[in-house]
Amino acid sequence: MASSSSALSSLQTQLQSLKKPSSPKPSPRRFSVRPIRASISKKPSVPAPPVNVSPSEPTKLPILKIPGDYGLPLIGPFKDRMDYFYNQGRDEYFKSKIQKYRSTVFRANMPPGPFISPNPQVVVLLDGKSFPVLFDVTKVEKKDLFTGTFMPSTELTGGYRVLSYLDPSEPKHAKLKQLMFYLLKSRRDHVIPEFNAGYTELFMSLEKNLALRGKASFGEANDQAAFNFLARCWFGTDPAETTLGLDGPGLVSKWVLFNLGPVLKLGLPKYLEDLTIHTFRLPPLLIKKSYQRLYDFFYASSGFLLDEAENLGISREEACHNLLFTTCFNSFGGMRIVFTNMMKWLGRAGTKLHARLAEEVRSVVRSNGGSITMRGMEQMPLMKSVVYEALRIEPPVSLQYGKAKRDLIIESHDAAFEVKEGEMLFGFQPFATKDPKIFTQAEEFVADRFVGEGEKLLKHVLWSNGPETEKPTLENKQCAGKDFVVLVSRLFLVELFLRYDSFEIEVASSPLGAAVTVTSLKRASS
Repeated sequence: MASSSSALSSLQTQLQSLKKPSSPKPSPRRFSVRPIRASISKKPSVPAPPVNVSPSEPTKLPILKIPGDYGLPLIGPFKDRMDYFYNQGRDEYFKSKIQKYRSTVFRANMPPGPFISPNPQVVVLLDGKSFPVLFDVTKVEKKDLFTGTFMPSTELTGGYRVLSYLDPSEPKHAKLKQLMFYLLKSRRDHVIPEFNAGYTELFMSLEKNLALRGKASFGEANDQAAFNFLARCWFGTDPAETTLGLDGPGLVSKWVLFNLGPVLKLGLPKYLEDLTIHTFRLPPLLIKKSYQRLYDFFYASSGFLLDEAENLGISREEACHNLLFTTCFNSFGGMRIVFTNMMKWLGRAGTKLHARLAEEVRSVVRSNGGSITMRGMEQMPLMKSVVYEALRIEPPVSLQYGKAKRDLIIESHDAAFEVKEGEMLFGFQPFATKDPKIFTQAEEFVADRFVGEGEKLLKHVLWSNGPETEKPTLENKQCAGKDFVVLVSRLFLVELFLRYDSFEIEVASSPLGAAVTVTSLKRASS
């Protein structure tokens, strides 16, 4: 990142700085998600009472009334919000309700609630069988649901509802997604060389800081490397050679806070934080100048894409706001979380796994003339499995929403439930992708889980707003950059184990991902 500490570990300072619109350059910080510890392994021992309905879809399971309630107006949502963020924490909040209702499907309120989201009431889906209904756009609507029961102000995106908030039924959805496909296709030859250049800089930075201080923030170095890589790869522009300089990651972090603040826990005193970001929105005016700097950079760098947008019937201005969002929120945000999570899980796995990965990576690269190629990476089954396992055990986007388009029957492993048209469905993905009825050792990081016959389980890896075995199309809401994220995640592991035999880390938590500090890098011995 541009300057300061790693990993958004002190967003309190940043939040205080927002009181002054003309404050100095924002310090880059890092978002993170705490490791998931909840379990849904206990089968309900006492089912909810059956309900007499005429199912709109065939099912062989008993149709039960959805357990749970929303409580009194204002009081119920406020209590659930306090439990979710503070009294229990997110994972324990869901785990306790599974135990209380003896069901992985139940009713609850999802933050932020009053006074930001007008209706926090959802039907919660916490198993791998019910969760995928959220991807079926014939059954659920995804309009304005990217961040859940509230939508950030469009003032944060130039007055436009960007692609992530559009339902496939809306005319602009196909046009904007087509633009993203064009971007990925037209710049595909730049991915491997630009990644090598950008992440060579990252590893040099880590080694330098280790030599000077005995430790190095992975998050700080990764944020700068990821932003630079995306700018160079996709737009052919080096931010350091523009007026943006090294400020990009810090500006993005500040902007993301305004978008996601209502559903983040920053670590401020409980009631101060709840009043500051969970009860009222942060004024978009405070971020306007920072966002304008990002917009100016992307507008100046994306001329060929803006030309294509006009050919598709999209204005240059709307296209630029979408390119900024896709790059900074979706892609940069994904890389900062996924790469950090992989470092965390691999660091915990230890040297034996590191040695296996190093041998596989170096052997295949040698057999391909010393070059890193997509074909070569397909010959690295363990490396590929590690990427999928990291995406399974800690998906970068954990919350999914959809509004029922019609009356539905939704099945869990044990029962079926009737959902009425217009009801909001919510799924917490880490519980679905750690469902013990689908995955053995579901709570553990199993590096070779998806090797050989294990590839059959990829249909249950759901991080991209769809199964790993399916592809994004103009008609669905699966991430347009799904294959790109998998590719760069593989490249990261290849670059890492070409250089190092092993590494050691320290891990802390922060609002949207792990905060990883590298304490040792053992240079490749062969």
